[in-house]
Amino acid sequence: MTAPITISRRSALQGAGALIVSFSLARAGFAQGASETPEGKAAPHLPGSLAVDPHLDAWIRIDADGSATVFTGKAELGQGIKTALIQVAAEELDLPPARITMITADTGRTANEGYTAGSHSMQDSGTAIRNAAAQVRELLIAEAGKRLNLPAGQLKAENGAVIAPDGGRLGYGDLVGALDLHVAAAEISTLRDPKSFKILGTPMRRVDIPAKVTGGAAYVQDMRLPGMLHARVVRPPSYGATLKQVDMAAVEAMPGVARVIRDGNFLAVVARREYQAIKAMRTLAAAAEWQEDAHLPQQGDLAAFIMGMPSKDYKILDQHGEAGAAVLSLEVTYTRPYMLHGSIGPSCAVAHSEDGAVTVCTHTQGVYPDRAAIAELLRLPPDRVRLIHVQGSGCYGHNGADDAAGDAALIASKMPGTPVRLQWMREQENAWEPFGPAMVTKARAALDASGRIVDWNYAVWSNTHLTRPGPAGTLLAGQHIAEPFPVPEPKPIPLPEGGGDRNAIPIYTLPNAEVMHHFLPDMPLRVSALRSLGAYMNVFSIESFMGELAAAANVDPVAFRLNHLDDPRARDVVTLAAERFGWDGRPKSQDGRGCGFAFARYKNLAAFCAIAMEIETERETGRIRVRRAVAAVDSGQIANPDGLRNQIEGGILQSASWTQYESVSFDTARITSIDWATYPILRFHAVPDSVEVHLIDRPGLPFLGAGEAAQGPAAAALANAVADATGQRMRDLPLTAAKLKAAIGV
Repeated sequence: MTAPITISRRSALQGAGALIVSFSLARAGFAQGASETPEGKAAPHLPGSLAVDPHLDAWIRIDADGSATVFTGKAELGQGIKTALIQVAAEELDLPPARITMITADTGRTANEGYTAGSHSMQDSGTAIRNAAAQVRELLIAEAGKRLNLPAGQLKAENGAVIAPDGGRLGYGDLVGALDLHVAAAEISTLRDPKSFKILGTPMRRVDIPAKVTGGAAYVQDMRLPGMLHARVVRPPSYGATLKQVDMAAVEAMPGVARVIRDGNFLAVVARREYQAIKAMRTLAAAAEWQEDAHLPQQGDLAAFIMGMPSKDYKILDQHGEAGAAVLSLEVTYTRPYMLHGSIGPSCAVAHSEDGAVTVCTHTQGVYPDRAAIAELLRLPPDRVRLIHVQGSGCYGHNGADDAAGDAALIASKMPGTPVRLQWMREQENAWEPFGPAMVTKARAALDASGRIVDWNYAVWSNTHLTRPGPAGTLLAGQHIAEPFPVPEPKPIPLPEGGGDRNAIPIYTLPNAEVMHHFLPDMPLRVSALRSLGAYMNVFSIESFMGELAAAANVDPVAFRLNHLDDPRARDVVTLAAERFGWDGRPKSQDGRGCGFAFARYKNLAAFCAIAMEIETERETGRIRVRRAVAAVDSGQIANPDGLRNQIEGGILQSASWTQYESVSFDTARITSIDWATYPILRFHAVPDSVEVHLIDRPGLPFLGAGEAAQGPAAAALANAVADATGQRMRDLPLTAAKLKAAIGV
């Protein structure tokens, strides 16, 4: 890979011979969803991320040859967003997708769209690009009308040209010289009628896949630049450990070693070859003397520890109405452990310091926030730091990517003029990445004589799910240097997005309901965003509880849900998943087989997803095998149906791994799940025999984020299927073979 890490801002922004000369870049302080213009005046209500940067030239460039370059502040993480956004732009510009170049998150070239997170890419960036492309198309048509002396209404855009009634055509490249797109976007766009779509809603091969399956340079881990050196960091053995002393002389004399760096508790080595760096790192680690303090909780009492921690309590739902008399009540507790991202490729970044500026190639999910952290770490103005997103082998959440970028930038700043590739080791990734927080939930409900819920009470205990950069104190390098930056105070994420309370409010129609969020400010283990945040646990809990309530009421689980759902789109996905699964004719629990069902609308405002699942259990081993899963999804307007299916299929497999295997282990001093033996994940032999994804397309309706829609329903469907197969309800994640054997008394 040859990412242009030495390119200057000026040369990156030049666009000679094209529709624009320079790009309009969002100010460094612009946060996602900013509502003011640079002049401080209230911005108009613009669709999607156009509110972040309202200028058309921040999103669309028509090149002199009539092709287009499209810019997004969102990052391709393996979710297929680059392909989907190409389709969005191609549809509204009426250009073949092959004539569109998509530039993803880069602080030197793209608008500041904050993080690529929360399934926001299509609804934020996709909406912005669609509207910007439509407005660019109309400006091209208007310019052609001037040249042809024809009303714009008599012209049409088609295949990269404007066509006149007599068949005359002016290519986009013929029109570029007279136009200036450094204009504010309009609030209303002339969008194409969904009935005329030729590209949106049709399958398109993902542009990011070929290199990944042919051994090409696909990831930041693959980058090799001329003169590049390799670096490794020696991490402390545990949280809070202090480096007392280290003999660096022997390491400095090792073959290939270019430099050994110590800055407080930050310890690193740089070498000419990668294996030389690894050997030097091992030697340096052995020579380092650390002082440790045991301060982690007892893992066996984790749930009690969490519920006993000081909390800030928020009542996030409090509704009361008339209902029938309660005849039956049920109260249960569910738990989730700390969980890893488990990135297959440990985090990596490539940095270059030159002429007082630093450029970093990184797989962070937020190039602008990470730039702010690195600029503070290096004590540089933000405009002297550039971050370019390059895909990483493993992501979806706040893993080690931001920290690796900080490490690389700090090391490169001490070796100006030389590109530095910083790669973490597996044990470093597992021990030092921010984990998905451990959580506890409690659910209590009452049913009337007809089997309807008349009272609902739910509570969730959780740390924050967001310690991403901004500030330098969010980076390990910022915490470990001799003059460390303070770690920011953990805070909850406000609803409707939510953090630990994401999806804690049920979407069902309930006459009486209370939901409490017990936010835990103290973090005994380092935590942050893991894909879907608290939604995975909350949906697992709520949908497991719905299964328990349906059983208590002696009502079919699908019928029980439909009895409490008024939203027609929710009912549609539940009905479709049940029909395609063959729910009414499903095999009844026998010989260790069982079926489960679950449903949720991600964040109660994104995609709807229902999943039916069939599993089998082995009594002797406690092993659970998912035989088949059938999902139904409504994500509004579909850009690429194959890409959407990929996301749901991947979400189901990821959730199957989380739900059956994954749990961070630790003692009172150290993280102990530092490899794949101590942190097992789903292997190929355990992949479901069949996964079906059925889509409900809603042409013309807003894009709804679907990247994290499947994780919660898949977990609950699996748990409900286990209960159906064994008669035993498992409420403590993960649902391991050992736990199942204990539950069924083997």
